[in-house]
Amino acid sequence: MEYIFIDELHNRIQNLRPNDLILDVRTPEEFQAGHIHGAQNTPHGEVVDIANNLKQYKTVYVHCKMGGRAQMAAEALQGTGLDNLVCVRDGGMERWTEMGWALEK
Repeated sequence: MEYIFIDELHNRIQNLRPNDLILDVRTPEEFQAGHIHGAQNTPHGEVVDIANNLKQYKTVYVHCKMGGRAQMAAEALQGTGLDNLVCVRDGGMERWTEMGWALEK
């Protein structure tokens, strides 16, 4: 599994392909307060329920507020056999917001 900072995800966003997914594993309330354009929300404790659906993507970028839940979710997904994961374990939406990068609500 690849590990990146949120800054790297920000840099990659403009080149995301249709078969890439940004998976936001925060709570629905956190997600509704502001999220990355095009992200899908599934709370970290529920990600294994969607593991089969995630196989269709070339790359799944897993992120949260600061990185802890993203790492737990990515490790749980890796345990289901997924090998298309990139874990954003440092920074998360807290840094994204601090940097003033675009949010969708």
